[in-house]
Amino acid sequence: MKQRGRHRRRRRGRALRAVLAGAGLALTAAATLISASQATVAEDPGALKPLTSPTELGRLRLTEQLVPERSLDRLEAAMGRPAGVDAVLAGADHALRTEDACTAGEKKALPVEPAATRAYCWDTADAATHRWRPESVTTSGDAEAYGRWGAHRVILSGWTREGGGALDRDLARVAFVNADDPDRLTYTWALLAVPVDGGRDYRGLASHVSGMVWYQDKLLVTTSGSEPDALYVYDLRRIQRATVTTDAIGRVPGGWSAYGYRWVLPAVASYRPAQGQCGDATGTARAAATTAGSGLPCPDGLSLDRTSTPAGLVASETTARGSGGHTRLWRYSFSTDPARSGLLAADSTGTVTADEAYETRTDGVGGVLSHRTGPTGPARWYLSRVAGSSGGHGTLWRQDLHGAEATRCGSSDDTHRCWGDGTGSLSYWEATGELWSLSGRTLFALPLSSVERELR
Repeated sequence: MKQRGRHRRRRRGRALRAVLAGAGLALTAAATLISASQATVAEDPGALKPLTSPTELGRLRLTEQLVPERSLDRLEAAMGRPAGVDAVLAGADHALRTEDACTAGEKKALPVEPAATRAYCWDTADAATHRWRPESVTTSGDAEAYGRWGAHRVILSGWTREGGGALDRDLARVAFVNADDPDRLTYTWALLAVPVDGGRDYRGLASHVSGMVWYQDKLLVTTSGSEPDALYVYDLRRIQRATVTTDAIGRVPGGWSAYGYRWVLPAVASYRPAQGQCGDATGTARAAATTAGSGLPCPDGLSLDRTSTPAGLVASETTARGSGGHTRLWRYSFSTDPARSGLLAADSTGTVTADEAYETRTDGVGGVLSHRTGPTGPARWYLSRVAGSSGGHGTLWRQDLHGAEATRCGSSDDTHRCWGDGTGSLSYWEATGELWSLSGRTLFALPLSSVERELR
């Protein structure tokens, strides 16, 4: 009897433990669902927060610094008459591959939803290089409202060369792409440079070009690292020919060299934070300010907003993905003075003031775009968030003062990772309604309207 009692107690104990285990599993599953739900909510950056205090806006002021005309004239006299965009395109010696000729790995970087309607990959030599990588894009759709520069449809793509040490600094180059025939895009390279010694020489721009905008006859690019300025400005009517093909940069025995490229653009102006500079020799000042979210404006993303009056330069800073840091977004107006084509609106002291500024809880922002649906409508801000450390796809958010939405795809826990890798800048070609960007080694375009459909 005692033995049968022990067996009953054991059976009841096993049954009770099974019930408790089942309850525990159910609670664990519920906790997992709650955690996943909370993670999804935490991913949502919510509405934009306007920045309105004088202190916050004061950090965004820039001081314009024009390269003296005599320095540019001296360089021109030594190097020869400048060329224009047409001459550069006529010498295009590389061809982009259409999507069907891209490798499976290259096409894997393309957005999932919405899908790219046009995609291109660089020629095999440029696609294979590890030292250079594409980061930014702008088009003749930015330069002129009707979408062409003269007779040509043109795409410019900024690439950065990673320096290998203190004496081997970053460099920046631009691909000039002839996009007249959508089935056969050709391109050639120009080195970005900065005049030195009063225009008697030039050095390479030691910076990443994570953002660039072509407006009227000027090309504005972001800076980083040892460059103390926030932006450099290039005149696309002042493209110089290199006469010596070597890896040197500047004046060399027998002529002028541009790291082996045939063309070089000397800067004509720059913009520096009015309260200091963007970085030091190691870039630590910039990194610290970005992480703190309270430093000086060091834009990493740029785009043009033609829907504002006057047209505006849109900028964003970057914070590391997963850091939880907030990101600032802001806007400067371009000058309406015909004598200052392509330059920002500045007062008599050369000071440029931000028209508006916001903060978003999104970190890891790679590209930024602001676009209004009508002349009086509110601005919608599009932010591409970079992929995680494991790579893959990033997220495209649309934010305004009321909330945020992201494109969705698939049925996994994180349905927002539908964009490219998120590292490329964003550029809207108004005449065609296309949004252009870069992902991995691919250049792609899709209608902005298809993004809007995915966000509904």
